Amino acid sequence: MPLYSVRDVQRVLQLAPQTTRSLIRAGFVRPARGPRREYRFSFQDLIVLRTARALMAAKIPKKRIRRSLESLKHHLPESMPLSGLAISAVGDHVVVRDGEARWQADSGQYLLGLDVSLKDGVLQVVEHKAEPKKSPAEPAPVRDWFERGLTLEGSDPDGALAAYQQAVASEPQHAAAWTNWGRLLHERGRTAEAEEVYRRGLKRIGSDPMLLFNQGVLFEDLGKSAAALAAYQTALAEDPDLADCHYNLARLYEALGQPQYAIRHLGRYRRLLSGEGR
Repeated sequence: MPLYSVRDVQRVLQLAPQTTRSLIRAGFVRPARGPRREYRFSFQDLIVLRTARALMAAKIPKKRIRRSLESLKHHLPESMPLSGLAISAVGDHVVVRDGEARWQADSGQYLLGLDVSLKDGVLQVVEHKAEPKKSPAEPAPVRDWFERGLTLEGSDPDGALAAYQQAVASEPQHAAAWTNWGRLLHERGRTAEAEEVYRRGLKRIGSDPMLLFNQGVLFEDLGKSAAALAAYQTALAEDPDLADCHYNLARLYEALGQPQYAIRHLGRYRRLLSGEGR
């Protein structure tokens, strides 16, 4: 069974490495590790990653996404069927077609269609969008700005930042756009701006776990250990299964000389990775 690298994911799915890692942190996919601890993705992993990103862009609740993806993983073949594969929307259900066979996963409204096939030995994932008719003066839907940001992260970070800013201007409750905006600013060394984005985002939408987690990472990098601790703890209060948050807390508690708490969170992190903590 062929395995794919993070670079392959970027090439095939047009998915930035940072986005891939954020989807892994969110627990939507658990890739294998290579001899150098690098991520190695199966065919199933690629389809789940692309579906997860689309569902997040459609603002489906995370618990519902996880339930849908678990069902998706159980039904996907281990390799590409000769007949190809299609994932599309029928009403408010995800429907997968493998040749003449069809099945559906309870996922909530899914806005994108994917045609998956093999061409010259390379996995091809083609996305089809039904674009609504609108006048030139009508602003683009927020999901279009968010998708544009995701697409541009690897090639045009400034364009991606502008797209995420437009997304939150269009819809201030769009948690993923706030998160990606702040993360990308942080990665580009614009930490003061990132801190302000996280502050504004949390004020707008409340205690979103991924937004809080990324804020905690920023606070750690800025040497604000107490603020990082508070951000991570609040994130876990919202989502106790956020594995990377447990790992970061374990490191932070160890650095603060509180090994009893470090051991607790490290144990939780390992159970979540093994699937025992869910």
